[in-house]
Amino acid sequence: MDPLGAPSQFVDVDSLPGWTDAYEAKQLDSHQNPVEKAQVGVRSPFPYRKDINAKIILWKGDVALLNCTAIVNTSNESLTDKNLVSESILMHAGPDLRDELQKLKGCRTGEAKLTKGFNLAARFIIHTVGPKYKSRYRTAAESSLYSCYRNVLQLAKEQAMCSIGFCVINSLKRCYPLEDATHIALRTVRRFLEIHGETLEKVVFAVSELEEATYQKLLPLYFPRSLEEEIQSLPYLPADIGNAEGEPVVPERQIRITEKPGVPDDASDEEGLEADLSFIGSHAFARMEGDVDKQRRLILQGQLSEAALQKQHQRNYNRWLCQARAEDLSDIASLKALYQTGVDNCGRTVMVVVGRNIPVTLIDMEKALLYFIHVMDHIAVKEYVLVYFHTLTNDYNQLDSNFLKKLYDVVDAKYKRNLKALYFVHPTFRSKVSAWFFTTFTVSGLKDKIHYVESLQQLFTAIPPEQIDLPPFVLEYDARENGPYYSSYPPSPDL
Repeated sequence: MDPLGAPSQFVDVDSLPGWTDAYEAKQLDSHQNPVEKAQVGVRSPFPYRKDINAKIILWKGDVALLNCTAIVNTSNESLTDKNLVSESILMHAGPDLRDELQKLKGCRTGEAKLTKGFNLAARFIIHTVGPKYKSRYRTAAESSLYSCYRNVLQLAKEQAMCSIGFCVINSLKRCYPLEDATHIALRTVRRFLEIHGETLEKVVFAVSELEEATYQKLLPLYFPRSLEEEIQSLPYLPADIGNAEGEPVVPERQIRITEKPGVPDDASDEEGLEADLSFIGSHAFARMEGDVDKQRRLILQGQLSEAALQKQHQRNYNRWLCQARAEDLSDIASLKALYQTGVDNCGRTVMVVVGRNIPVTLIDMEKALLYFIHVMDHIAVKEYVLVYFHTLTNDYNQLDSNFLKKLYDVVDAKYKRNLKALYFVHPTFRSKVSAWFFTTFTVSGLKDKIHYVESLQQLFTAIPPEQIDLPPFVLEYDARENGPYYSSYPPSPDL
């Protein structure tokens, strides 16, 4: 017995090894140091965060035995399910828990309800109901399972809980594919900790021997333990990584909610497409989505409203994004033609494009477009600037205006809205003329954002030299053309 009277079979979460502990031990045994800083051209949407990793524990064992603030019980709508997790919790908690469950009068799928822990070491039990899985109702099942994890975490936050032990909510009886469900569980917890990380100290994933291998495989995708592991895991992320809170987003499967039920379809369609939809909820169920076939037909007829055109464009972009996440783009990444560096004087992310590193005649330009989207999607959600090094480019590096037009047409509206400046470094007379024609006659809204930069000294007035990784040939060229002053800034060894 410990001082609190808990039986010795209970396990204190503070005594369990963290998610990073085994990894760091492995690094030490192999005499390798974890990569703390790496110059990479692409970052995962779930970047390496040491502070978040420190909160995560993967433990093979019975969730009922955890000594933490709360544990999670997975049950059915009447809270009477007889699965391995529920039965163990009921056995260790004692008969008072059954009486308390009857007072709750059930729990709907996706909801979470709270009871005391009674004879458990945990002070509370959070009960939730996972969805029954059928492949044709996959979207509904994904949304419900996300709601289970999100509502559990929200309840823990509201009750100021320090630690929580998750069982695997998708029970075998409910037929949810383990790997699909694990993706939802991990990304939901990850996104919650990114936003509300200060509210929880420990999150334990209590798994069985059958489930452990899947969690071991997928945890590095959402909780990489180094920059190296982040980069290695990036190609294995699924196409759908959810929104900013981890909620599944599948535009083609969103349900249309009519503003005026009972109005004939022909009347409501036109009015609904043009209506201001800001009052509709942001949850996936509440987003308005028109008849896709009808919208395509109207596009051909030139009759579709601006709002509907924007929706169509967003769907097209999402398809490109899904394809980008599914493709192997390592050959494009190896060119080091696009990469993230520091921030400018206004604190905006700086993205670098190296013209000489783009072998236009040798690479698949569609894959190049996919790579750009893959890298930029999470960058463009905030204000950013582009630095394009035209230094020493030749005819084999010149991007075709049709490609640039396609890129401009494909990307999401946020790219154009949040791009605050494009620094065109070491331009030639010919490139200035081409850029003028392109921004005047092909795209709109870009001309005022272009700044021609003849020397690095000009560039450094907007972006501090320590905040930008310069290719060595750019430094050498600028030192030759504008004086050796810039050679005092060492180039990145990775470029």
